Amino acid sequence: MANAPSLAWPAPAKLNLFLHITGRRADGYHELQTLFQFIDHCDWLDFKPTTKDELKLHSNMGPVVADSDNLILKAAKSLKLHTAYPGGAEIWLDKRLPMGGGLGGGSSDAATTLVALNELWQTGLSKQELMALGLKLGADVPVFINGVAAFAEGVGEKLQAVTVPEPWYLVLVPDVHVSTAEIFQHPELVRDTPKLDQGSLLAGQWHNDCQALVQAKYPQVANALSWLLEYAPSRMTGTGACVFGEFATQQAALEALALKPDNLQGFVAKGLNRSPLELRRVQL
Repeated sequence: MANAPSLAWPAPAKLNLFLHITGRRADGYHELQTLFQFIDHCDWLDFKPTTKDELKLHSNMGPVVADSDNLILKAAKSLKLHTAYPGGAEIWLDKRLPMGGGLGGGSSDAATTLVALNELWQTGLSKQELMALGLKLGADVPVFINGVAAFAEGVGEKLQAVTVPEPWYLVLVPDVHVSTAEIFQHPELVRDTPKLDQGSLLAGQWHNDCQALVQAKYPQVANALSWLLEYAPSRMTGTGACVFGEFATQQAALEALALKPDNLQGFVAKGLNRSPLELRRVQL
C-alpha cells in the first residue's frame, strides 16, 4: 500500500574490534584489515512509500547535514535511479548514534534505507546487488547490508563472515568530532602494518592503527581511553572518537558506566554477530 507507513527499522552501530592499515593505493584509498561486530544500539528509521516522485526526510537532528550530502537521501535516490522506481518516500530519522564517533551511524542509516525501501518499493534487488549499490555510497555501507559480523579487507568491502564472542560493551562518547578524512590523510598515520591471515588476526592481540594518532590530536579521546582501561580491555573504534571496553556481563558494564566522569557520555550495549537489521529482514 502506497500510504502504509513501515515503522522502527533499526540502523545499528558497529565496532571495529581491530583496525590495521596495511597500505595506501594509488587512488588514495587505504588497504585495511578489520573486524566488524554490531551492537544493539541503533538509530531508528520509519518509511512511508508515496506515489509522488519525491523523497522527504524528517530528522530529530535538525539541519546538521545538507540534503545534498545526506546519506539517507543519497541511498534512496540511488535505489530509485538504479531500479527506475516511479514513486517516492517520506522518511523519519530518530538519530541516537553520535556523529563522527567511529560507530558507522551514517553508513548504517544508508544501509537501512536501501534494505527497507527495496522491500517497501518491491524493487527486488538481491542482498549482493544492494551491497554493490551501497559501496558507491561508502566503504562501510556493505557490511551493514550484509548484516553479519565480518572480517574485512580491501577498503573494507571484501567481507568474510566470522563468529566471535558477543560480550557486553561500555562505549564512551568523548565530546569531540573526529574527521575520518583528516585522520586517513594525516602524514603520521601508520600505513604499513603487515598483512596477516584471518586465523592469525583472530588469535592475536587486537589493536587500532588510528588510535595513537587520534589520542595525540584529541586529548578527550586519550582521557576517555585512559579512564576506561582501568576497568576493562579497551580500544578505539574506527577513526574515533568513541572508545569501548569489553565486559563479561551487563551488570559489570553498567557498574563501570555508573562511575564514569560527568563530562563523558556513554552507554552499555551487547555485541551481536547478526545485526538487528538482518534479524528484521529475515522476519519479513
